[in-house]
Amino acid sequence: MGGPLRHFYDLTRDEIIALVASWDFSPVHAVRLWSYVYHDGVDRFAAMPEVPARLRARLEGELSLARPPVALETLSADGFTRKYLLALADGPRIETVLMRYTGRVTACISSQAGCAMGCGFCATGQMGFVRHLTPGEIVTQVLHIGRVLRRAGPAAAAGPARVDSDSPHARHERLRNVVLMGMGEPLHNYEAVMRAVDILRDQNGPAIGAKRITLSTVGVIPGIVRLADEARPIQLAVSLHAATQAERAALVPVAARWPLAELIKACRYYVEKQQRRIFFEWTLIAGRNDTPEQAHAVGRLLRGLQAQVNLIPLNPTAGYGGVPSDRDAARRFQEILAGHGLPSTVRQRRGLDIAAGCGQLAGGARPP
Repeated sequence: MGGPLRHFYDLTRDEIIALVASWDFSPVHAVRLWSYVYHDGVDRFAAMPEVPARLRARLEGELSLARPPVALETLSADGFTRKYLLALADGPRIETVLMRYTGRVTACISSQAGCAMGCGFCATGQMGFVRHLTPGEIVTQVLHIGRVLRRAGPAAAAGPARVDSDSPHARHERLRNVVLMGMGEPLHNYEAVMRAVDILRDQNGPAIGAKRITLSTVGVIPGIVRLADEARPIQLAVSLHAATQAERAALVPVAARWPLAELIKACRYYVEKQQRRIFFEWTLIAGRNDTPEQAHAVGRLLRGLQAQVNLIPLNPTAGYGGVPSDRDAARRFQEILAGHGLPSTVRQRRGLDIAAGCGQLAGGARPP
């Protein structure tokens, strides 16, 4: 007695069942408990009348259902992006983003407070590393977005003034896509991230399909190899940004530890082992890495690899002076990649006015 409570959201369904059984209660009650939390969105044991009172009392003394509160919510001008600043219990703050695209809703979630990778063009990298997130702190970001979507409706979307049926928020939607592309390097926090992914994939819980979960890494080779060896069925995206070791090391400091040649070798191992496509992310910086020569170099580097390149025009941050490539440069880059047999997309930019775009999350820093 008297010690800190364990967090419910850190535990898998099987662990909750085992815990309840260890207290001499029927597993049936554990299943109902799990459903209350993950299907009904209940966050108080007292609000679970179908769970026996004695079990609820035991749960109150053993487990916490507390979720990080929202310190700040910001909405983009076009209404398609919402950013949430969440306050962790020990002080750090993280950012989570809800993004709407045609036909889908995506949650961009964080895996760390800050980041140790030090990429100069990324706001999270500029702020440095604070700490890893727990599995529950990762899971509750998704639960928060799910709650927002459940509550969204014509009245909630349009506010008290009027109801606009064309509002992107004027309909109930279910979250189906999760990207671990927020603050932090997911493979630097491997154990917690994979436990969170297991909870999110639970068909009796959040039920997010593995193919709809994408993990983005700056190129942590041991983590990529481990993902392959463990046959994790989620999607993998590798931040590349340059096609030579010297150029990549100038943009991505950890390339000194995990050189480009070894990274590509690990990526080929991943594709061979998993028998699935891998994604590469390329931040387009005008005059830096958007030239035809760079595009040809990418084609040669990734030759024969089952891959797709996601081109991301640079998003502005206060600590980096580069500017994004224009549409013509992006189109030329795509055409050259296509000539090498590499499919590519140019990512739609979302939430730049609220610093919610790729590389802009910084735990509450104001937009540049």
